[in-house]
Amino acid sequence: MSNFNKIIHERARLLIITHLASSEKPSVSFSDLQESLELTPGNLSVQLRKLKDAGYVKIKKAFKDNKPLTTVSMTPDGKQALEDYVEEMEKIIRQLKN
Repeated sequence: MSNFNKIIHERARLLIITHLASSEKPSVSFSDLQESLELTPGNLSVQLRKLKDAGYVKIKKAFKDNKPLTTVSMTPDGKQALEDYVEEMEKIIRQLKN
């Protein structure tokens, strides 16, 4: 498994990265991610930090209507890592079918 990506493979991070990849918006708010993926704020924060440290997501903090707003977007490296991960999983599935 040469391209196996342990960062993306963890369930919560895989949910986050696939959600971002499938989103029609270029970025998703922290609260939307939390609600859609049913993760606790603490768990989501930890997983986002790991994805950010790997260079797979960008996190932007701002204010909207005097309230803090955190948005998350996928980086080109994140998109490539997800594509590589999916390709590796498909190889494994094909091997199992043979």
